[in-house]
Amino acid sequence: MDSTHKFGKYRVEREVLDEQRLEEVTQRKTYSDTHPSLIERLKESLRCTVPKLKQSVVSSLPVLYWLPKYSVWDYGMPDLISGISVGIMHLPQGLAYALLASLPPVFGLYTSLYPALIYFFFGTSRHISIGTFTVLSIMVGSVTERLAPDMNFLIKNGTNITAEVNITARDLYRVEVAAATTVLGGLIQVALGLVKFGFVGTYLSEPLVRAYTTAAAAHAVVAQLKHIFGVSPTRFSGPLSLVYTLKDVCSLLPHTNLPTLVVSAVSMVFLIAAKELNSYLSPKLPVPIPVELITIVAGTLISTYAHLNSNYTISVVGEVPSGLSSPSVPDVSIFREVIGDAFALAVVGYAVSISLGKTFALKHGYKVDSNQELVALGLSNAVGGFFQCFSVCSSMSRSLIQETTGGKTQMAGVASALIVLVTILKLGPLFQELPKAVLAAIVLVNLKGMFKQHSDIVILWRSSKIDLVVWLVTWVSTLLLNLDLGLAASIIFALLTVTFRTQLPTYSVLGNVPGTELYVDIETHTEVREIPGVTIFRSSATVYFANADLYLEALKEKSGLDISKMIIYKRRQEAKQRRRERRAVRRAKRQAKKERRAQRAGKQLSGAPVFSVEEEAGRWRDTCLDGNVTDKEEQGLTKRENGTVFVIPNTPRTPDDPCRWEYLKGGEPDYTSLGWMSELQDGDTTTLGSSSEDTLSHDLERVSLGSLGKWTWDIHSIIIDLSTANFIDTVAIKTMKNIFQDFSEIDVEIYIAGCQASVVEQLELGDFFSESITKRHLFASIHDAVLYCLDHRGATSFPRYEPSVDTYISTQL
Repeated sequence: MDSTHKFGKYRVEREVLDEQRLEEVTQRKTYSDTHPSLIERLKESLRCTVPKLKQSVVSSLPVLYWLPKYSVWDYGMPDLISGISVGIMHLPQGLAYALLASLPPVFGLYTSLYPALIYFFFGTSRHISIGTFTVLSIMVGSVTERLAPDMNFLIKNGTNITAEVNITARDLYRVEVAAATTVLGGLIQVALGLVKFGFVGTYLSEPLVRAYTTAAAAHAVVAQLKHIFGVSPTRFSGPLSLVYTLKDVCSLLPHTNLPTLVVSAVSMVFLIAAKELNSYLSPKLPVPIPVELITIVAGTLISTYAHLNSNYTISVVGEVPSGLSSPSVPDVSIFREVIGDAFALAVVGYAVSISLGKTFALKHGYKVDSNQELVALGLSNAVGGFFQCFSVCSSMSRSLIQETTGGKTQMAGVASALIVLVTILKLGPLFQELPKAVLAAIVLVNLKGMFKQHSDIVILWRSSKIDLVVWLVTWVSTLLLNLDLGLAASIIFALLTVTFRTQLPTYSVLGNVPGTELYVDIETHTEVREIPGVTIFRSSATVYFANADLYLEALKEKSGLDISKMIIYKRRQEAKQRRRERRAVRRAKRQAKKERRAQRAGKQLSGAPVFSVEEEAGRWRDTCLDGNVTDKEEQGLTKRENGTVFVIPNTPRTPDDPCRWEYLKGGEPDYTSLGWMSELQDGDTTTLGSSSEDTLSHDLERVSLGSLGKWTWDIHSIIIDLSTANFIDTVAIKTMKNIFQDFSEIDVEIYIAGCQASVVEQLELGDFFSESITKRHLFASIHDAVLYCLDHRGATSFPRYEPSVDTYISTQL
């Protein structure tokens, strides 16, 4: 269809394209062409070619891609320096975070070694440092202490049970629990990665992750208070465990070991001062000062020569075996008890790692494969669990060091692992006299960055109230419900906020920007103009089952047409009209019978038959004028245009009597629904004097469809803009069908504009199109739909606007 329309001085000449015509012009492919069958896809996936095999192997083992291209001259020295720096950080953090996991410190060193080597072969990020992490260590600690509490390992002496705990047996079982949880979490990650479920991390928004890590920092502080004060509180698990543990620690404060508290305070003061100095000098230093390592060495030397353990009962690390432990199969019977914790560890660890990996990849211009990262992290955990490691992910502090010290590739991770390996083989026994209070101080000081995240509250208050609510709910639920249940509750709430946002979108009516083909919200833009007789409706969200009813209600409200009332009224009027016609037939028969009797009686009475106002207006006017009816009365009656009003005029008995007339029920709109006149039964009449004729005339003019809402019928077309929809489900399709059917009953045409190809395909599969609803009702753009509406209704131009420039726009497809 060729269309020419004017926008003031602007003129548009082009073909108006609906969906059917668009398919003809562009030769759109069919659904079977774009969506091969399951068998075809299966055959394609099983078809093996050399390039396909090579691509599959390289994508599964990324080291084969980048290692042959590795340049020792360009990358060797930067990776070595970066690896040494990160390896030095691994030592204190591995020892300290093992305490968070309630495991012997040496297992923190194992965790810093094996997973980093596995990630070297399978990882795609060049800058993240895999190893121990605060949040995951706390989560592992909650599992180990729940399944292996101290009370289960009290030493029995005959029939008596002493208060002493068998630490060796307890630690061995906790290692088994941690290894089993880590292996199961790793297997979950590998399975998710193989089924291309890497996008699962996107469900953990940044406010959620930051709030979760902030609350986890509080758990870490409470877990380290026993080492800071030298007390032995009862460790609780489950909801409100943080509150109960903190309450127990406060009750034990009078029993604080003062030497332990002094060591903790001195260590924290030194660490804070040294870190501030390190930050101040960092622009001038090629490599950061290893503050934690210096603290550990100094603490070990002081403890060894001052005999802090024997003289002041300060708890120390204890025996640190040298050498590597042999691999062992974890106890699979523990899997059933830790499956929920393992899944939480898998999700949190992946979310932290992929967020850091993508940040560095964007900064340095390379790509990180989210699915492969999930597999790499899963293999690091699964293989590491066989060597008594606990769950790992990337560490923000170590990754920043690796990036800022010049690390270029994953070789930096290998160099850091070698530093840890040397420590395990040769230097491990030297840390036996290291006070646990020093490690606890390292943990607390390293949590400073997480506690600074409380400033997110102020930022989110200004930028997004919904994200602020997500942050607060995550923080509170993690504190009160513990780490596993808190994470689940936070994810559920975050997803609910998405549902709420789609259920409460912004609905708007669009108008045309003068001189353009643009259509914007008329409520937020002052210069736009509505198209006469056309309502353009848009929702800011996709229409689906959760908001389909709200969508229909919003369309009624914005269009001003209450479809339910209008259809009910129309059907009621149709039924009444049928009754009126039947009564008219009966009255006609009675009148004919009466006329025959009158003729036989020799015309004893004079009068006029029942007639319509329109049909007999002239005769009635003459009769009434003979009865001295005023011009005003005559005008008021003849202006009524309702063809269903019937009257019987009577001849005045005397010249002085006023002209009287009778009104028969059946010819007027629904007085009953208007509430101002009761319905008259068949044959009932109302006799009115001419003195009340003006009032009746006014009431008859007042009665119209407009008294029940917007019945002015100034809207002949409604265009629904579906450009914001990226899918449409069966409920929404039924809603759209109902919209077409309901509005067609009141002679309002519905058109859809801006559908994406996938939405059109879903409409086809959902049997949306029929004989009454064809693709002629779908248009590629709002402007095409508007041009068609105006042509279809006989309009030739938009309202005249006065643009500033005279432009001729012509497009030809």
